[in-house]
Amino acid sequence: MLNKVMVIGNLGADPEARYTANGTMVCEFRVAANENFTDRAGQRQSRTEWFRVIAYQRLAEICSQYLQKGRQVYVEGRLQTRSWDGQDGQKHYVTELIANTVQFLGGQGGAGGGGERTESFDPGMPVGADGGGDIDPDDLPF
Repeated sequence: MLNKVMVIGNLGADPEARYTANGTMVCEFRVAANENFTDRAGQRQSRTEWFRVIAYQRLAEICSQYLQKGRQVYVEGRLQTRSWDGQDGQKHYVTELIANTVQFLGGQGGAGGGGERTESFDPGMPVGADGGGDIDPDDLPF
């Protein structure tokens, strides 16, 4: 079975960091991925898909420190759906993208300012390992 998601988009708000009861850092942020297409009538259309992204431990620390609203990111991870019973007695569901890798794309704030430099963190890499470099479209996984 394969559960892998890759998203490039912009943060819709500043990330929110918190700690679980056992002391694990969790960082949550929303990413908007835009899709442009032409409909059957020949009109250009745009659609935005929002992803709720959750990062844990060291990746959460880095995301909470460096990400901000508007910043463009590449996120790779897996989808996970949680459910709970609300105070209204209804069952509620949320699907989240659990991040394994986050690359910071573009300049600060996603406005294109600054250099087109990437910063990344993959929990499988030792902290301080070089994950940056200039973005080459041929290096993107799609």
